[in-house]
Amino acid sequence: MNTILTTLLFSLLQIYPVVLDDSPTRVESDLDPQMEIMGTLRPKSVSEISTSRWTVDCGGMDREHADWRAVRGYVAPLGIGRVRQQAGWARCEKDPGMYDFAYLDQCVFDAQKMGVKVWMELSYGNPRYEGGGGRHLNAGFPSSEEGLQAWDRWVRAMAEHYKGVVVDWCIWNEPNGKTSGNTIEQATDFAVRTAEILREVIPDAHIDAFALTEADPEWIEPFVKELQKRGKAHLFNTIAYHHYKHNPDKGYEEIEESRRIVAKYAPNLRLKQGEGGTQSEWCRNGALGNTFWTEHTQAKYDLRRSLGDLGHGDDTEVFHLCDLEYRAVKRHWGLLRYGLLKTTGQADGYRVLKVKKAYYAIQNAVSVFNDAWECVSPATTSTIEIEGAAMTAVYDWKDKATGTPVVLFWDASRMPQREDVTRPAKVTVEGGPVKNPVWVDVLTGNAYKITEDMISIKGDKTVYSVPAYDSPVFITSQDILTLDQSWYVREGKYMKQYKHE
Repeated sequence: MNTILTTLLFSLLQIYPVVLDDSPTRVESDLDPQMEIMGTLRPKSVSEISTSRWTVDCGGMDREHADWRAVRGYVAPLGIGRVRQQAGWARCEKDPGMYDFAYLDQCVFDAQKMGVKVWMELSYGNPRYEGGGGRHLNAGFPSSEEGLQAWDRWVRAMAEHYKGVVVDWCIWNEPNGKTSGNTIEQATDFAVRTAEILREVIPDAHIDAFALTEADPEWIEPFVKELQKRGKAHLFNTIAYHHYKHNPDKGYEEIEESRRIVAKYAPNLRLKQGEGGTQSEWCRNGALGNTFWTEHTQAKYDLRRSLGDLGHGDDTEVFHLCDLEYRAVKRHWGLLRYGLLKTTGQADGYRVLKVKKAYYAIQNAVSVFNDAWECVSPATTSTIEIEGAAMTAVYDWKDKATGTPVVLFWDASRMPQREDVTRPAKVTVEGGPVKNPVWVDVLTGNAYKITEDMISIKGDKTVYSVPAYDSPVFITSQDILTLDQSWYVREGKYMKQYKHE
């Protein structure tokens, strides 16, 4: 790209103001655990941490549902080091043989400047070719020889254009959609031909075979069997799946079954969650639509979905950075409020109206559950016991540098609720108590002191008597956390004087 044009592009990208709250009270909640607060998790920008297992969705821009320029300033402060982008063949090639990557360049090279990677999804057809397919969800693969050859040329042009910049690639969004008309045989042929082009141009590419509507064993099994039969499994690294359930803790059974199938027929592949989240208000359309979500329940949902994925051993993706304006598709129509940012539609420049509670909640989660910590054991094999909640999700983590344990848990018995009602819980873990123990609410980022009377020893195990509710919390040592204690300084230094006077 010409240096002058690049400089002009980046200067134009700066016109949208960014307003973020980094105060300890950025997330409002009526949660009251009746414990002494010790500080609040300090948000960390992408330059401060490594978050290789997180992705935030910035897709839909290929169909002009959103605009990168309006939301770009909110990417790096979130802390997530990878964004999903959908290439959109029809937008790149409006005239046969003439490729215009400008709208993608503004995201890809801007993200690179921020230190953020791009996961590029090659999706949707091009109606400018007979049999080239449509440019919207469930439009189906290109079907004619002319359309397929044109697809191949475009994929090659994409790979050559972004070689050395984009490593992560995905082939087609939701090919198993009920109305797409795609068969597994067609999908296998299509995925293989596309992956072979990518591998030829970018040998070290990380390639996802599809982003499925769900981790459906009935779709995945014949696909990996066919890959094994053809000797083509080596072309792929991952199968991405989408995960939409009203209770975000439901549906892991089919994921685990799909994982067993993949391990049997294509053991070099693994699964990853490639799209998951919910809306922040009632919307008539879209996944999980016609449900009275709020910003508060959205924040809880996004946390449970993301941390649940990581706890099951999969990478996770937050859908979406901003709200999306869908047009001309019956199933999706109007502004759909999946975003961490509340935004306007096309007529008003897609501008940001406000930062939602879910943005700060995810920011809190990413600030601690990043590459500095690891999940010690999969959710299915955890030895931690919790009493007091009807159905509890529990995940066993640790800090890599110090080995300090981190016990993450929440009430998973139903979909997130508007109220923050806690229940007394007893969390039993192996080993002795951690030093300077705290109970941390991921939603608000607040860390509370666990006092001696809340801890008991049971043989070679430690029992913590702490609250639990329908949003993620964790127990660990305050020593491994970076807390904002500015409120504490004010309380100690100024409020005492005020009270004295």
